[in-house]
Amino acid sequence: MTVGVYVVILLLLYFVVVPSPIDSNHYLAYLLVAGTLFFLLRYLSTFYVIDDTHLTAWRILGPRRMALQEVRKIEFTALRDLSPTGFFGAWGYRGRMWSPYVASFDAIYTDPIGILVTGGMHPLFISPRERERFARELSRRVRSFPGNLSVDAGAPW
Repeated sequence: MTVGVYVVILLLLYFVVVPSPIDSNHYLAYLLVAGTLFFLLRYLSTFYVIDDTHLTAWRILGPRRMALQEVRKIEFTALRDLSPTGFFGAWGYRGRMWSPYVASFDAIYTDPIGILVTGGMHPLFISPRERERFARELSRRVRSFPGNLSVDAGAPW
């Protein structure tokens, strides 16, 4: 769905705005096309990796890494439940947001329903394709470090 919206915007910009006789300066229209293409590539480049020591959420020009030994909570949630609202709720290039429930957190996602991983300075909201399976694997790796999680959506019990 999101990719379709980007494609429609690109088509409108290229076939309607660029050849428009209203503005003779086409550089701005091409800049808008380039910016939209960049954000489409950024959306498509989002992925997540769990290795032995870190959870990495990656996208073009905005990766985030969290040490597994710092993870305190793994919980299923939706972005709307965290309520980041307005300009000051969603600020920063890396996806830094503010919520009245968890304070500031980073959001590297492609779907507004995902997993909130609390650990380190800022929690991390991610949206893997198979969120239950991803949460189980993340929980398994985090439990290999000493300490218990206060909320563990990926626990086998």
